[in-house]
Amino acid sequence: MATAKKTPAAAPAKKAPTEKSSAAKPAAEKKAAPVKAAAKPAAAKKAAAPAAPRKPNAAFMKEMTPSTVLAAVVGAAPLPRTEVTKKVWDYIKKLDLQDPANRRMINADDKLKAVFGGKAQVSMFEMTKLISDHLK
Repeated sequence: MATAKKTPAAAPAKKAPTEKSSAAKPAAEKKAAPVKAAAKPAAAKKAAAPAAPRKPNAAFMKEMTPSTVLAAVVGAAPLPRTEVTKKVWDYIKKLDLQDPANRRMINADDKLKAVFGGKAQVSMFEMTKLISDHLK
């Protein structure tokens, strides 16, 4: 069923202040909000600056040597952290090691159990922490 959009009802008009109410409360007059001058130059800087290509973080791109236990999964060649994580995920997906009920949990096989410190199941967030212990 399609429903038609309802137009919002017009708000009731406010009454004009009477002389008594405005004279009785002179301190209650509203002051104009100060204009933010800093916002205009910031917007001008963004428009004037050309979009620079994103630079990768050097810490993530530093090649690290995996331990012998982790090398059984990703290989013995030095790799950046990002590539190690990608290779571990490729291994997990190739062998269908994600828990079918909760895809955030990884069921370890014999090779991954050694990487995960003997745990049979870990979360994907805990997995990255455990992998970092095996990188030098």
